[in-house]
Amino acid sequence: MTRVAIVTAASKGIGAAIAREFARRDYHVALLARSPDIDALARELDGIAIQGDVRDEAALRSLADAAVSKWGRIDAVVANTGHPPKGGPLSLTDEQWLTGYELILASAIRLARITAPVMTKQGSGALVCVSSYAAVRPEISRSTSSVFRAALSAWVKIVAEELAPHGVRANAVLAGFVDSQPVAPEIVATIPRGRAGSVDELARTVAFLASDEAAFVTGQSLLVDGGMVR
Repeated sequence: MTRVAIVTAASKGIGAAIAREFARRDYHVALLARSPDIDALARELDGIAIQGDVRDEAALRSLADAAVSKWGRIDAVVANTGHPPKGGPLSLTDEQWLTGYELILASAIRLARITAPVMTKQGSGALVCVSSYAAVRPEISRSTSSVFRAALSAWVKIVAEELAPHGVRANAVLAGFVDSQPVAPEIVATIPRGRAGSVDELARTVAFLASDEAAFVTGQSLLVDGGMVR
C-alpha cells in the first residue's frame, strides 16, 4: 500500500531529517517550507513540495490537496515549525506573543483541521507534533515556547480523544537539545546521556509514533531529551 507523509518546516534541520526518515521507510513525502531549498529536497526524495509558511492556512491546504491529488491518501502528518520569539514573560510584546501562538499552536490546529477529514475517511492515520521540553519545563527566556508548547500538549490530548474512534492517532514529541544547532558545553553537562541528540534520532521517534508499531499510542507527549528533564 502506498503511504504518504506530510512534513512542514522541512527544508533543513529536524524537518529535513524527518522527511528523509519517512522516505527511507518508503513513504511518499509532501513537504512545506518557506525556503526555496524545499524543492531540492523534494526532488532528492522523489516527493512534492510547496513553498510557504506554516502560519498560512492556504499554503497548508495546498500541500494537503497536492498530496491527495497525487497519491490519493494521507497517512502521517508531521506538524513541525521554526522557533518562536524569545524573551521574558513581561518583556515580550503582544505581537511577539501572537507570533508564538500562530507559529506553534495555530499552525498545528489548522493542519489537523485540513488533514483529519482525509484520515478519518480512510479510518487510519497519525498526527505527530514536533514540540519541545519547554512544554513541561518552562523557562523565562523561552516564554512563548513554554506557554504555547504546553498548550499544544493539551490540545494533542483532546484532539487524540476526538480522533480515536475514527482510527486516527495524535501525539507530540518534546525535543531536547539536538545537533541541528550548536549546543553549549554547559547545556550538554545537564544531559545525563552526556551529549546532544541527533536530528536522525528525533526523526526515528517521530516515524515510530506515526507507524503501526505505535498503534495503541495516542494522546501522548513524549520527551526525547536524553534524560535532561528530571
